[in-house]
Amino acid sequence: MNKFLLAILCAFSSLLSHADLLDTIKARGTLVAGVRADIPPFGQRNKNGTISGYDVDFAGAIARKLGVKLVVQDLDPNERISSVKTGKIDVLVATFTKTAEREREVNCSYGYFVAAQKVLAGKGKFPSPESLANASIGAMRGTTGLDLVRKQYPKATVVVFDDIPEAVRSLENGKIDAVVDDEPALVRPLSKMTNKAQFELSNYANAIEVYALAIKLGEKRFMDLINEALLEMENNGEAERIFNQWFGPQTLTPFPRTFRIGG
Repeated sequence: MNKFLLAILCAFSSLLSHADLLDTIKARGTLVAGVRADIPPFGQRNKNGTISGYDVDFAGAIARKLGVKLVVQDLDPNERISSVKTGKIDVLVATFTKTAEREREVNCSYGYFVAAQKVLAGKGKFPSPESLANASIGAMRGTTGLDLVRKQYPKATVVVFDDIPEAVRSLENGKIDAVVDDEPALVRPLSKMTNKAQFELSNYANAIEVYALAIKLGEKRFMDLINEALLEMENNGEAERIFNQWFGPQTLTPFPRTFRIGG
């Protein structure tokens, strides 16, 4: 190999090694977004195998901002952070709660959804957060709900589930006393319970959860673009239109929009 060609190859390799994630996505022509297909309406698998939902629409908006195609990957909640850190995905858009602890591992965007963490249980059974102290509580693996239950109720029996439908079935069958998760994720399962009149969501919140998009640490240009896109969506009404499509009064999960992105 002559010296001139070797110099060109070395220069090209150097450019690749210094390319940030934003450059890589644009060069590839696709944005790989990690989502969850088990929490409608944030993400749900359709009959044709595709995944749609609130989170998918936000991922699609980021892809359009970049001028690339969207590719979605269904993730288990327990692999969300590792999928970002290892580069399995470019961006996480999967009901991911922004916390100080998590921001030490990944870079989080402005919040694009705000939800109260609530309790699903038999009517009148747990009138206050303190009344859950010795209960048998179901929570989802890899979630902030599970972390909070373990911290807030050290004497409770905590039962870990892989998904909300499984937890709700256990509640209906009397195997656990309550399920703790974010309110929007519990509304639809409650509506589908065979004896739903016997159950209710708490009128108190254990925590307020702010969902954010997440990417690798150090990718400032990509995060700046994401936040810019989120603010544009808020200001031009696209964010509210997406919200109403999935959480409006005509949907299976009616929910009020009480937040503004960047507000």
